[in-house]
Amino acid sequence: MRRVVIVTTKALIVILFAAIVFCQVVFVPVNATSFALAAPEFAALEVPGIIMVDALLLCGQVVLICVWALLSRVAREDIFDATALLWVDVIITSILAAGVLVIAGLVLLSLASAGSPFLALMGVIAVICAAGLALVVVVMRGLLKQATQLRQDLSEVV
Repeated sequence: MRRVVIVTTKALIVILFAAIVFCQVVFVPVNATSFALAAPEFAALEVPGIIMVDALLLCGQVVLICVWALLSRVAREDIFDATALLWVDVIITSILAAGVLVIAGLVLLSLASAGSPFLALMGVIAVICAAGLALVVVVMRGLLKQATQLRQDLSEVV
């Protein structure tokens, strides 16, 4: 059962990673260009918008890579090792970076007098979700750290 779950999860990671790359390479630039043509007064936001959205998507890709690495450790039954905590730290950092990018995007839109109150509300909700997700992963990191310590203690006893 565990092997099936790991393989299925890795397959979904590959699909999601490919979809994110498609968005970075095609979807975001095409939409930014069409928006710049439709609203020339905001054309100056095209390049910064592409960079910020691509950076945000890159944060998601980093999380996917880290989850892949952690899944590989689970498959090798090597998850209860102190080095696994480094992967979790990268996940936390990436989630926080995504939250900072959303805040920076909101500030950029505000300075340009672009966007709507709805967009600002969605940005605030995204920041709250990022903070909440980061806190959940911090708790999970603590559990992994405790389990790792217990496993080390048990191996010393045996």
